Amino acid sequence: MIIRNKKAQMKIQQMAFMLLAVTVFFIMAGLFIITIMFSGLRENAELLEERNALLLASKVADSSEFSCRSDFEIKGNCIDMDKVMALKNNIGSYRGFWGVDGLEIHKIFPANSGQTECVSENYPDCEKITLVSPEGGTGIANFVSLCRKTNENADGSPGGAAYDKCELGKIIVFYNENEDN
Repeated sequence: MIIRNKKAQMKIQQMAFMLLAVTVFFIMAGLFIITIMFSGLRENAELLEERNALLLASKVADSSEFSCRSDFEIKGNCIDMDKVMALKNNIGSYRGFWGVDGLEIHKIFPANSGQTECVSENYPDCEKITLVSPEGGTGIANFVSLCRKTNENADGSPGGAAYDKCELGKIIVFYNENEDN
């Protein structure tokens, strides 16, 4: 009977160690699978944030604060520079409105000399409007039409009928990729 009890105890111990080994194996396999599943999570999050910033650049350009609108016509990716200059003078009311770390509009063509910041005194002979000053981060640009009302003649002299004068530009949205939300 003692020999038989020792054999039974040995079988119970073998079974316990086997169950323990199988449990440890499944835990290790589970951790390995979880590590593989979440290995690209940070890169995917950064890619998604960059894509959202690009979509936000288009969305901002088409928002009513920026967009070129005439009676019943809405132009896509068109920024009314007269509206933007008025907005720049009252930007304090819009702090945090767009949820970006920086917002700039640059005139690409025709460009004057350098990167002159637009103010009331030199508008429209300037190249850049900074609405929200970027403090680092990544800038995502989207090309847009920059339009303004003018009544210049073909030779550049004042007069004539009012029309939309459009130029090529880009809107740049800055976001901080390391910022925790």
